[in-house]
Amino acid sequence: MTLQSNSRLDIATGFATDIGKRDENQDFAALCLEDGQRHHGAVAAMADGVGGRKGGRVAAELSVRTFIDDYLGQSELLSPRKTAARALESINYWLFREGQKNEALKGMCAAFTGIVIKGRRLHSFHVGDTRLYRLREGQLELLTQDHKPEGAEGSNFISRAVGAEEAIRIDYGAHDILPHDRLMLCSDGVHGFVSQAQIQTLLDGRASPDETAQRLVSTAIAHGGDDNATAMVIDIIDLPPATIEDLNLAIAKLPMIEPPSVGETIDGFKLERQLADGIYSRVFRARDQREFRTGISPHVVLKFPKPHTIGSETSARSAFMREAWVASRVQHMWIGAVLDLAPGRQSCLYVAQPYYVGETLEHRINRAPKLRLEEGVAIGTKLAKALGSLHRAGIIHRDVKPENIILMADGGFKLVDLGVARIPGIDKDALFVPGTPSYKAPELFEGKPGDERSDIFAVGVTLYRMFTGGDYPFGEIETGQTPRFNRPERLTSKRSDLPAWLDSLILQSLAPNPADRFQDGFEMAFKLETGAYGAEPDFFRKHSWVGRNQVGIWRGISLILAICLAVSIATARTDIVLPAWTHQVLDKLAKPFG
Repeated sequence: MTLQSNSRLDIATGFATDIGKRDENQDFAALCLEDGQRHHGAVAAMADGVGGRKGGRVAAELSVRTFIDDYLGQSELLSPRKTAARALESINYWLFREGQKNEALKGMCAAFTGIVIKGRRLHSFHVGDTRLYRLREGQLELLTQDHKPEGAEGSNFISRAVGAEEAIRIDYGAHDILPHDRLMLCSDGVHGFVSQAQIQTLLDGRASPDETAQRLVSTAIAHGGDDNATAMVIDIIDLPPATIEDLNLAIAKLPMIEPPSVGETIDGFKLERQLADGIYSRVFRARDQREFRTGISPHVVLKFPKPHTIGSETSARSAFMREAWVASRVQHMWIGAVLDLAPGRQSCLYVAQPYYVGETLEHRINRAPKLRLEEGVAIGTKLAKALGSLHRAGIIHRDVKPENIILMADGGFKLVDLGVARIPGIDKDALFVPGTPSYKAPELFEGKPGDERSDIFAVGVTLYRMFTGGDYPFGEIETGQTPRFNRPERLTSKRSDLPAWLDSLILQSLAPNPADRFQDGFEMAFKLETGAYGAEPDFFRKHSWVGRNQVGIWRGISLILAICLAVSIATARTDIVLPAWTHQVLDKLAKPFG
């Protein structure tokens, strides 16, 4: 059976079982692949009721069903280690208590092996003598260890089981998982009668999972197996993007080195040219000397952190993790990608990206001729749509600027540098808000974390600079400055060939109040594409005291009239005479407010 989730986890699975010479089959196995908007991944389990105990089948089935149901019922934001272990602890306690008080189920317990495949990690949970194997490129590896009493390794006795004790001791393992890996969960009725060499041969035969599972069980019975024999085979066809946990684990293992120099070779990448050398990182164009892919340029971009200036090793790793995670989650033709290197290739911390042939928008702004209206609107529309894709995923870029926009030689467009992006459900508000001061919205200077509208403000600054040839709408802002967001000089006063609607659109994106800006990138892209934008917004206009306080004036008038009405009702007089000034107010209300 082939299963595929919406998050691109694609697996094929097969199952077989035989009662052997027993009166009852006490083995139980199941698998579930989450197929919806949630991202729990795949969860599977195998349990074997302990022989000689009452209720072995009940213990096995309840262990598997409850493990799967409880795991899927908990928050997907929690780690599988926490959620799956919590599920197993819960059913263990219930089985132990029920086995103590219910004579028909006295002492019920089961050997158990459960797995969760989430992102690009395989999480295993194990007690007893059921087993988990992984076959990769012809090599078979046993990922669990049987729990046997010391000196009784060849016996049927086990020292741990679900339900055997009030508190359970679980062996937890986290393993890497790759496409084309083959997994096998089995009871001791299989591995007790089929050698590891025979298991490897059968798994490596690459028959379908169903056929392979059946061959394993049949071989066990043919070799004299008298116990229940059960096997579940799982083929990994495709995997989803890495999770935050995956990336944290991978990045945590990579050492940070001093940034290398041109001419050095790192992990098979020959550093040919330095592209940038900033405060926090050094960037190179490199040639990949190991992987030759037909039709794909051998050049890549490698970005190395500077451990002594980036602030801390933790912040450096966090920035690189963000870039890799966002790029893997949002696949868009106008957003820069991150290369997924082969397992074991990367020996130190850096980000590898495709090399895009072209120039940055900053470079284009600073050379003649100035961008024409049609050219600039096309760039702005692509930028807004790229941001819209990020915004729909709940991701805020937080460093939109011309230096992070690549205009490719073939007419393409790439928004890059996602190292300070705000990730949904992960980031918490902090006193320090990243970004380049000249592009930061007013609310970011107040310490707010930023949202879609903060990115829109940065797009507004970018468009203003793009059409003016490099001028900043509020002047260039240095780190530590507290800027004043007065009305910028009109675009049309700098370039007579630009339409008034473009001026109005940019002014709206630069509105000091976030509520007055476009709400996300797609809304702004629509306005850019349609052109002929509405009348000039008044976000920066100065108003009289009356104009600025209309709401307060109306509230005051309403309060006075309410007081008069209350007095009238309280005195219950029908001949009450309102002051003459109230009649003047009522006359005013009947006319438009001036």
